[in-house]
Amino acid sequence: MTSGETVQPVPVALREPAHQVSPRAVTYWRVGAGITASVVTVPLVVVALVWPDRPWWYLVPAALVVLLLLGWTAIMPSFRYRVHRWELTDDAVHTRSGWLSIDERIAPLSRVQTVDSSQGPLQRAFGLRSLTVTTASAAGPITIACLDVGTAQHLVADLTAITGASQDDAT
Repeated sequence: MTSGETVQPVPVALREPAHQVSPRAVTYWRVGAGITASVVTVPLVVVALVWPDRPWWYLVPAALVVLLLLGWTAIMPSFRYRVHRWELTDDAVHTRSGWLSIDERIAPLSRVQTVDSSQGPLQRAFGLRSLTVTTASAAGPITIACLDVGTAQHLVADLTAITGASQDDAT
């Protein structure tokens, strides 16, 4: 190699993260979508029933909205489950999430600042918990949603041990 040549990095194929979220996530997401769909559908149906002078065309967009919400509730959770994955290695946290658009994030463990665990009432009912790993990154935290409670607790313990043993400053 001469002094004027630059070395081009060799592209590395990125493999998908190894672990899926809990299978109960599908039902959790479906119930959450159903609640959202109900909040929109119930007022549309009530208006259709109690508004005697409504224009004839009101039913067409209202029915379309209801059908789209029902389709979203039926389809989205399964797609989301197939996409959502996570992995913790000795070097990094790797996540993939989404369903229409897919986000993939990798954060070196040396950059981890905090590990937070959260569980809302609906997640509690399904025995699920989410983890948020905050890093020194402008892209924001990494979230691993819908883990089994036991898996989440082990992951918090592992991340705490790994990042606590690091001598690096995560800034």
